[in-house]
Amino acid sequence: MELKRELKQDPLATPWAAGVAGVVFAILMATAIALMRTALPDGGDATVDAGQRGAVRTALELLPFAGIAFLWFMGALREQAGEREDQFFSTVFLGSGLVFVATLFGAAAAAGTVLGESQQHPPFGRDFAYALLTTYAMRMAAVFIITTSTIGRRHGALPRPLVVLGYLAGLALLLVGASVPWSELVFPAWALLLSLNILRGRRPARPRPAPST
Repeated sequence: MELKRELKQDPLATPWAAGVAGVVFAILMATAIALMRTALPDGGDATVDAGQRGAVRTALELLPFAGIAFLWFMGALREQAGEREDQFFSTVFLGSGLVFVATLFGAAAAAGTVLGESQQHPPFGRDFAYALLTTYAMRMAAVFIITTSTIGRRHGALPRPLVVLGYLAGLALLLVGASVPWSELVFPAWALLLSLNILRGRRPARPRPAPST
């Protein structure tokens, strides 16, 4: 019982997990987006060659792990609020994060259909994947960023520059959408900055010497 109580009271475990999971998500998500954008140019009508198919396969293999890391990141962030959690913002935070992951997986499934497309079939899977990713997933990401920044500001957990940057990033994704190519990288970039801020502020402390008796 005493060991369980000590683990619950440990102020470093959950923030450290959030920071690590956020870094993993940011790297995997950014890599997958770069591979997809390079292999499947938006609006292109030509079928993909062998090299592009390999890039798509690699991106599709990374996205499930990016989604898992994001769920861990989201859960660890929510755990930090603890008893101070606001039900309204918590609901929006949780809902936007889950819908983002679901839409991300849907975009990945649609992108996978291009591996079976031929010259006789239009690039439906490519267009559908981009619509899911840039129009829907990124707008859920925008809501998640704005909600997280609001919670961090209300609890004093985030520095003011990072809160302002979060609002700007969220508004950019919410308003820009699919009109600016590569704008999807804003979300993993924000997650990386947030995670590095958490890791920097939550370095494991050196153990204190036991008091002499």
